[in-house]
Amino acid sequence: MSELFDEVDEDVRRDQLKKLWDKYSLLIIALAILVVAGVGGWRGYQYVEGKKAAEAGAAFDRASELSEQNKHAEAEAAFADLAAKAPSGYRILARLRAAAEIATRDPQAAAKAYDDIAADRSVGVAEQDLARIRAAQLVIDTTTYPNMLQRLEPATAQGSTFRHTAREMLALSAWHANDATATRQWLDQIANDGDTPPSLRSRAEALQALLPPVAKS
Repeated sequence: MSELFDEVDEDVRRDQLKKLWDKYSLLIIALAILVVAGVGGWRGYQYVEGKKAAEAGAAFDRASELSEQNKHAEAEAAFADLAAKAPSGYRILARLRAAAEIATRDPQAAAKAYDDIAADRSVGVAEQDLARIRAAQLVIDTTTYPNMLQRLEPATAQGSTFRHTAREMLALSAWHANDATATRQWLDQIANDGDTPPSLRSRAEALQALLPPVAKS
């Protein structure tokens, strides 16, 4: 008797499944096609992006080789082309390298190129700070301390990747401007940061020794 009930239940389930299939078969097939197409499209996208990244990497290496061979004009053009066409990961690197190539012929133009990167909000914070550092290095001997402060102060915050270099450059700029107060301010920040590299700490101590003693009140 139980076997008979099992057979009846099986027939009922089969009949229900048939009705569901008859009603929703087109929808099920359409969803299956969409899933397959979506997976295939994603795989295709990954393949295309991987190919673009590989091509950009090879082009970046070729441009770097041109720079090493002192073919700076050709390297600049190659990096500029990458900055315009490469995937985002290589684009900012290419912009930084293109600015470095510009520096070999026109430091002021290179500083402007770095300034443009530093002002670009689509660029990562670390890359912006690096651009600030590179631009400041090009103009430190020809600009004022207030200008250097405007350029580098955003990069001096605790936790910033290049804060140590930025602080040292500001200390040197203030010292060249005969601003002992500002020089001490930056030297104190260098001294009080536990992550300051030993070599930079030694240079800061040497500069501190050149400052006049603080006047007693």
